[in-house]
Amino acid sequence: MEFFNRIYEKMAANPAACVFDIILTAFLIYGVIVFLKKNNSVKLVLYILPLTVLGVVLSSDMLGLTVIGSVLSYSIVIALIGVLLLFPQEARRGLIKLASPKEAHVEFSTEYEVSDEQLHDAIDDIVHAVQNMSKKNVGALIIVPMSTIPEHILDSGTALDAVLSSALLESIFNTKAPLHDGAVFVRGNRIAAAGCFLPLSQSTSIDKELGTRHRAAIGVSESYNVLAIIVSEETGVISLAQGGEITRYYDSQMLTDKLEQVYGLKATASSARKRKRRK
Repeated sequence: MEFFNRIYEKMAANPAACVFDIILTAFLIYGVIVFLKKNNSVKLVLYILPLTVLGVVLSSDMLGLTVIGSVLSYSIVIALIGVLLLFPQEARRGLIKLASPKEAHVEFSTEYEVSDEQLHDAIDDIVHAVQNMSKKNVGALIIVPMSTIPEHILDSGTALDAVLSSALLESIFNTKAPLHDGAVFVRGNRIAAAGCFLPLSQSTSIDKELGTRHRAAIGVSESYNVLAIIVSEETGVISLAQGGEITRYYDSQMLTDKLEQVYGLKATASSARKRKRRK
């Protein structure tokens, strides 16, 4: 009762500060719970919440437990450090968004030094190549950045700076080609580099049947503002990764619509006729 009486006295002396304190604590706990739920780790709440409550109670002056009270008074800090150690990739993604909020929240960029017609042609070429590789079960990973291309990732591959074409994309991902294992970076209507190595996602929520190519696509989309197109060499299924999330079973029209959105374009009659002729 003495513990609650002290709380009541403090609230009566400065009610505004106490209300703000409670709201701030509630938001902190809520943020941790939402983070854990998003990363499929809700069970950790069963450990974090009791630890926090225990820390508040045992750190009270009325109990006189100086040592254990001092240790557990930092229970929230300990819990936050534990979450950061368990989820380093997710924490890194959040810090990147905080460091560059404009880049993280602007989904699509339309700043290309080519005409809209050339961009439509590039989209048609990408879709045509992806369709052909899907039918032949040829694995592929194509990255379309919406902002600055990470230089250290481009340097891990071979610089091409070549005009994009469906034939060139298919030849790069030919299983006998030296660059087929890496990722291709596309900028506008040009292929910037091929055979690039990407950071693999460490998320435990990724479907076990997805291989290294899919995990690399998710990994690069976790850290950078890019769209990743994946063709599975086992099933031929076309998937897209963006913002750390992967969506599977794309068809040619869905892929075209997504790329036109990424490039800041609207579907035109000419591009529709081209797709029909290629089908």
